[in-house]
Amino acid sequence: MRDTPFIGRETEMERLKGLLSKKSASLIVVRGRRRIGKSRLLAEFGKGMRSLFFSGNPPVHGITAQSQRELFADQLQRAGIPGVKSDNWGDLFWHLSKHTQEGQMLIVLDEISWMGGKDPLFLGQLKTAWDMHFSKNPQLIIALCGSISSWIEKNIFSSTGFVGRITIDFVLEELPLHACNAFWHPKEKRISAYEKFKLLSITGGVPLYLEQIEPSIPAEQNIRDLCFTKGGLLVREFDEVFSDLFSKTKGVHKKIVTCLANGPKDYMQICKELQKGQGGLYSRYLDELVKAGFVKRDFIWDLKSGQQRKISRYRLSDNYLRFYLKYIASNRVKIEKGTVPASMVNNLPGWEGIMGLQFENLVVHNFKALWKELNLSGEEVVMDGPFFQTSTVRQPGCQIDYMIQTRFSNLYICEVKFSKDAIGLKVIEEMEEKIKRLKVPKHFSIRPILIHVNGVEEAVLDASYFDKIIDFGQLLE
Repeated sequence: MRDTPFIGRETEMERLKGLLSKKSASLIVVRGRRRIGKSRLLAEFGKGMRSLFFSGNPPVHGITAQSQRELFADQLQRAGIPGVKSDNWGDLFWHLSKHTQEGQMLIVLDEISWMGGKDPLFLGQLKTAWDMHFSKNPQLIIALCGSISSWIEKNIFSSTGFVGRITIDFVLEELPLHACNAFWHPKEKRISAYEKFKLLSITGGVPLYLEQIEPSIPAEQNIRDLCFTKGGLLVREFDEVFSDLFSKTKGVHKKIVTCLANGPKDYMQICKELQKGQGGLYSRYLDELVKAGFVKRDFIWDLKSGQQRKISRYRLSDNYLRFYLKYIASNRVKIEKGTVPASMVNNLPGWEGIMGLQFENLVVHNFKALWKELNLSGEEVVMDGPFFQTSTVRQPGCQIDYMIQTRFSNLYICEVKFSKDAIGLKVIEEMEEKIKRLKVPKHFSIRPILIHVNGVEEAVLDASYFDKIIDFGQLLE
């Protein structure tokens, strides 16, 4: 695999660089799903200064609070701070502070939930060390980094000990499509948007997955190498993600994402499918998946008032997880034996339906690029997102892939349509039916939008029905 340059994260990097002009120490939090590039961002930022990286042990059987402290002491020694006893975190932090008293410094405590999750004194001693020692160096930056956002929120943001001490909270999302496009460099201009989509439907905007792409070979071969070949990164990735993040409850979390693999569901539907009561436990598990970056909770809103309502659906927003659950998991035995036929990639069952869901994820995640194509500014948008109208006695049900409501009473109703062939006139009938079902206030204007990946027939263009037809390639640029 070729060396991959650092791509994207311009906004985050600018905010980090802004810390360098501060006249006081900075304590920051960087969180997001596994493989999203948290450590890479901090490593790039730290290139111009002295940087020290520490990480906890994954929460496997046998790992104790003492073993985490011993690992930290070993890492201190490798950083040139030898002879430190690992009896308690207070001493460990004090020795580190003595070697970081002056000058521009970056300290990264990576996977902080692993590091301190088994020691109830960890966070208190970290807070004390910050107040008494670390904060005395006005050029010091400490980054608390982790994949388990629910642990960080519960133990850091909800803790009175850290109130007023966190300078910035970075929540890293997937890379935008224009940044993803750079992973095909220098061949990006001669590779079709459709071929790129086939890979993005599996990788999403996750940097480490994108780094595995080899632009010199077709998408199908890349998919075979990554997903259907023994030892491929995306074959084993699912197990590692769930073992690391949800070590004690990974089976439950897996059942939930499997339940969502075929499309969005509300809480009642999820509990019914899993044959569980509607207590708070599964609500908590769903919240953990949302905070881990694998699931999104989409709320609907009232069109008249523009206010969000309590009704919501959960959507599996991680393209890799869905592809794994639908296609890799069922073939794991064959993959491990090396007996997957080369033709499998071209004959995946239910491919178009699943790719439709993957396409919707990519478009919804890149709403800012879509707004730009529609000449909309953030000031104009009242509400946006996937929208659904529940079926009642008085109104039929309706589902919109993505909808935007503006303060000028315009409703942009977006049909995100995947097809392996050019889209025909039937799409107009489908859009008309959705608009007919949708309960729209009288003073609103309707603006149908079509977003496609593989072209539209001339008849669709000639009909002049859609206010805008957007090619996926435009979002990549």
